Amino acid sequence: MRTIDWVDGRIIAIEQTLLPGELKVVEIDDVDQLVDAIQRLAVRGAPALGVAGALGVALSAHKGGDVRADAARLRAARPTAVNLAWGVDRVLALLPQGVDAMTAEAVHVLEDDIRRNRVLGFRGASWLAERLGRKVNVQTHCNAGALACVEWGTALGVVRALHETGSLGHVYVDETRPLLQGARLTAWELARMGVEHTVVVDSAGPTVIARGLADAVVVGADRIAANGDVVNKIGTYPLALAAARAGIPFVVAAPESTVDLATASGADVHIEIRDPAEVGVPNALNYAFDVTPADLVTAIITDERVFHGKPLG
Repeated sequence: MRTIDWVDGRIIAIEQTLLPGELKVVEIDDVDQLVDAIQRLAVRGAPALGVAGALGVALSAHKGGDVRADAARLRAARPTAVNLAWGVDRVLALLPQGVDAMTAEAVHVLEDDIRRNRVLGFRGASWLAERLGRKVNVQTHCNAGALACVEWGTALGVVRALHETGSLGHVYVDETRPLLQGARLTAWELARMGVEHTVVVDSAGPTVIARGLADAVVVGADRIAANGDVVNKIGTYPLALAAARAGIPFVVAAPESTVDLATASGADVHIEIRDPAEVGVPNALNYAFDVTPADLVTAIITDERVFHGKPLG
């Protein structure tokens, strides 16, 4: 099942806020519904947001809407993840060529996501297996699996490829507050894959590393700045610090579309702060993301390359 798809002139997507209790597919018929789904995290994950942005612009064109205004609303729906704006801009650029050209480009973005993330997953699995020379116990954070993409996954795509090649040991899944994407979504995906895993409360994440339970940390990214800083779900930075202290690889798995050479460093990224109600107390500082400095990142693995330090255009 695809996380997000284009069927008969509308978007269909898994309603992720209901997982793991209920697997429900919703139909999205206009841009208002799509913006709401993105902001509620019914549709989420950097690559999936890129696809949603592309499909949303095509949907606006199909409906005869104000495409440029709708594109601007989509870009602003979640500003931290660069993939959303990337997907919007890919299709918006074809506005002069008409609806058919825009739709074809949006569907291409969707189909290409599957191919690219599969390549990324096996590249990352090969890199880890060769570096460590044994079955790899992996620690993950948030959800960077099929639910964050179209079918395959980025960080969890690496885990999936390790599993398929017989190179995976155990997976430690950080719960990822405040919405528990790790405990709700990643654990659900791993269970469906038949992968042995343990859910870890967020505050214990660095302790898992310190106690030698994880051989590597593998995470996704919502934006990778030109200097190699990585923006990802809140709680990623402490794992990178712990991995550096323990001397284990801290690996970022993300498609090339997440590399943003127009942003100099993580300090230049707008970090989303969400409603305190998600935490359950009125005075919560509910950061959605944090910035991991480039010098704490062992490797960034994309669908095209493996690099260390500053990304090159």
